[in-house]
Amino acid sequence: MTATPVFGITGWKNSGKTQLVTRLVAEFTARNFKVSTVKHAHHNFDIDRPGADSYRHREAGASEVALVSGRRWALMHELRNEDEPALKDILSRLAPCDLILIEGYKREDHPKIEARRTETLDRGPLAPQDPNILAIAADHQLPDESLPVFDLDDISAMADFIQHHLDLKRSRL
Repeated sequence: MTATPVFGITGWKNSGKTQLVTRLVAEFTARNFKVSTVKHAHHNFDIDRPGADSYRHREAGASEVALVSGRRWALMHELRNEDEPALKDILSRLAPCDLILIEGYKREDHPKIEARRTETLDRGPLAPQDPNILAIAADHQLPDESLPVFDLDDISAMADFIQHHLDLKRSRL
């Protein structure tokens, strides 16, 4: 997939994935790791706004538009009639870093923690069907779980778990 270590956070909609990923990014950054993220969206999304120059470039038919400033840059790629790119293709486009945290991508084969919240109990657990789920992060008790279980707010322990699993010692960059 990529030489950069990857670890995923998966779960049903509203299970706490985004909050968990953002808190893990902050934790690993505080540990001096350079972290990138990939988020999978199941819906149509746009990071641009109607009327902006970059939006007008895309509307005119540009396949890619790079928006660049002195503080950040973004590359927007219009799929038009192309298939959604594979995760491995997205990972290959990222700049070098120490760790890539992936949000979503339930069906991919990278190591993951499953986020579970009380509000999503009716959806059922993902771990029994996915051997790549190595632990659970939950906001409720899981009495009969065979995998390690973390409190959804125990970010430090989950970061330790990920760091140990991936054998991340210190920033490589």
